[in-house]
Amino acid sequence: KGAKLKAANSIKVRHILCEKHSKCMEAMAKLKEGTSFDKVAEQYSEDKAKAGGSLGWMVRGSMVGPFQEAAFALQPSTVSSPIYTNPPVKTGFGYHIIMVEDRK
Repeated sequence: KGAKLKAANSIKVRHILCEKHSKCMEAMAKLKEGTSFDKVAEQYSEDKAKAGGSLGWMVRGSMVGPFQEAAFALQPSTVSSPIYTNPPVKTGFGYHIIMVEDRK
C-alpha cells in the first residue's frame, strides 16, 4: 500500500454523500472521467457540506465508525487528482465517496 501513513488525530476531509448506491456510482464514474472532486460533490452530494464536499478538519472520534476508518486509511490527495474510497463507504446516512486533503 505504498508509504505507511503516519498516525494522525485529525484529517481535512471531503466527501460526496448519496442516499442511493446508483447515484453514488454515477458520481464515481464522473471522478473516473477526471472531473475534479469538488465539482462532482457540488453536483451529486446530498448533504449540507458546502464548498465542494468539504467537511473541514475532523477529529478522530467525531465521525461514524466506517467513515472514520476509511477516511483515516486514505493517502492525502488533491481535488484535481483525488485518491478516494472505492467502493463507496456505507453508513446510516447513505454512501460516501471520501477523500482526504491533509492530516495532522
